[in-house]
Amino acid sequence: MNPEFTQKVQMAVGNIRKVVVAKEEVIRMSLLGILCHGHVLLDDYPGVGKTLLAKALAQTIKSDFKRIQFTPDLLPTDITGSSIYNPASGEFAFVPGPIFANIVLADEINRASPRTQSALLESMGEGFVTFDGKTYPLPRPFFVIATRNLAEPHGTFPLPQSQLDRFLLSIGIGYPGRDEEVEILNRGEHGQTELTPVLSTDDIKDMQEQINFVKVSRPVKEYIANIAAESRANAEIIIGVSPRGTVFLQRAAQARAAMEGRDFVTPDDVKAVAFLVLKHRIVTRSSQAGSPVNVIENILHLVPVPL
Repeated sequence: MNPEFTQKVQMAVGNIRKVVVAKEEVIRMSLLGILCHGHVLLDDYPGVGKTLLAKALAQTIKSDFKRIQFTPDLLPTDITGSSIYNPASGEFAFVPGPIFANIVLADEINRASPRTQSALLESMGEGFVTFDGKTYPLPRPFFVIATRNLAEPHGTFPLPQSQLDRFLLSIGIGYPGRDEEVEILNRGEHGQTELTPVLSTDDIKDMQEQINFVKVSRPVKEYIANIAAESRANAEIIIGVSPRGTVFLQRAAQARAAMEGRDFVTPDDVKAVAFLVLKHRIVTRSSQAGSPVNVIENILHLVPVPL
């Protein structure tokens, strides 16, 4: 793997850590999402820094950034765009919405109606917007980082499983430790720092292309397929890993290998990203079956690791 790849990753992570006090692995996995042509769902409680992390990632990459605050009255056209009448020409012209950006922050995505959620998630899956029979491609790279508040079920709309499946990763930031919280207080005395971009969209596109050349051996591919098969055969699981999830797991493992400076994937790469790629794709039969994380842990324990 080109050493410039890992250098750029370190530069980006270091830049984000200037404003975000979180585990380095959380920041690295957020960056991994955009490197995989994927999208990231930040799942956690209020006030742990979900929006700050998303904004810091956007500021680290010199790109077009838009933020959409999801509310119950938000309409699909508020995201995708709409036609506006032009008196001079006497015709309607399409005016692109905030989805037409390189990086889109969908803040509190579960506060909007299912119809509005679908408008965003369809764009994520297709890479374009269709309006009045015309297709408008979204910019490249295109990356959505969405936040979801887990603490307040009232006034929210759950994301259907088919829509959750469009996210490459589901990441939780978690509460900080004591030393981390002291650091947050120290930084709060001086106000939030504006970040200077250290990567360009061309850098991101080049890094995305390099990930395509990370080799995945037949035994590692079979290992990934066996994990998916075990999730579908497990008696405690209603919905197992989809084929899209299998593809995403391989892609994330390739990106993780590249971030570690290798041009080949190991089973450890698969294990390192498995929880984040799979936990929002698995639905267990009951709370007695344990959380999806525990179920995935059991699956990884059952599936033989290739030598």
